[in-house]
Amino acid sequence: MKAFTLDKYKKSGILRFGERPEPSLGDEDVLVEIHAAGLNPLDSKIRDGAFKPLLPYRPPFVLGHDMAGRVARVGAKARRFKAGDEVYARPRDGRVGTFAERISIHEDDLALKPKNLTMEEAASIPLVGLTAWQALVDRADLRKGQKILIHAGSGGVGTFAIQLAKHLGATVATTTSTANVGLVRNLGADVVIDYKTQNFEKVLTGYDVVLNSLDGDTLKKSLSVLKPGGKLISISGPPDADFARQQRLNWMLSQLMRLLSFGIRRKAKARGVHYSFLFMRADGGQLSQVTALIEAGIIRPIMDRVFPFEATNEALTYLDTGRSKGKVVVRLK
Repeated sequence: MKAFTLDKYKKSGILRFGERPEPSLGDEDVLVEIHAAGLNPLDSKIRDGAFKPLLPYRPPFVLGHDMAGRVARVGAKARRFKAGDEVYARPRDGRVGTFAERISIHEDDLALKPKNLTMEEAASIPLVGLTAWQALVDRADLRKGQKILIHAGSGGVGTFAIQLAKHLGATVATTTSTANVGLVRNLGADVVIDYKTQNFEKVLTGYDVVLNSLDGDTLKKSLSVLKPGGKLISISGPPDADFARQQRLNWMLSQLMRLLSFGIRRKAKARGVHYSFLFMRADGGQLSQVTALIEAGIIRPIMDRVFPFEATNEALTYLDTGRSKGKVVVRLK
């Protein structure tokens, strides 16, 4: 099958387009013909080697964390899906590889594709949808009447998280550039901070939750926005000891994670705030709940550009500019 392979870790490196062996099918796996694949900053970070000590990948391997397609075959013990089903997923860590014509995915990671979305639209959802769900529902327990600051509101996670937070009944503030103020307001943001002309930490106060996807400086400034008992959730680091336990990292790496997050944890504790790092996990059950919200018209996908599959490297280069509004997707069929 045709696929894009990462042969070696290299910053802004080029993925090799060519033939790869067909995926093997385990008893509880589902073989999917991929119609579209979403791109994420996580793909770039893995390509660049940023997660080399933390994730179980050894080049050469196929990159890609989002997909939508049609079931071709199911394993001997797989019961949830059948040939012909239209599905979407974020495959679990260690089994990614959606920049390919086919992929074998554990059935627990899959969900039926929303009926009201195209394959390209569906492929834009799994990673950002699960990230927002696990941050706002699982980790923050966001409730009606609470206030949340979502950084980078025009990005993939941001556009989804704004809509989910509004559905949960929260007051939503977000940061964005001047060009994207209209977009985030249209998604439901109540307070919009134009980071080119305003300092969010001087404008906002008394918030219950901050979802950070930006740099360490933004993370530290976000502490002043939160009220005592608030929650600072970061999807961009630094990793903490809980993450190390979830990933079953060895003692040395666990201590490194503890050290990396020591500064922000100490500052958070001094303000009576809880800090945590979120690295989303594959979960077909949660993705089915996301599907229900999409089919009900509560959440809609925000897409920037769709590239042909052969232009996956060009699509990654475009994503790396940081200028995309919503998601970037490649089309295979």
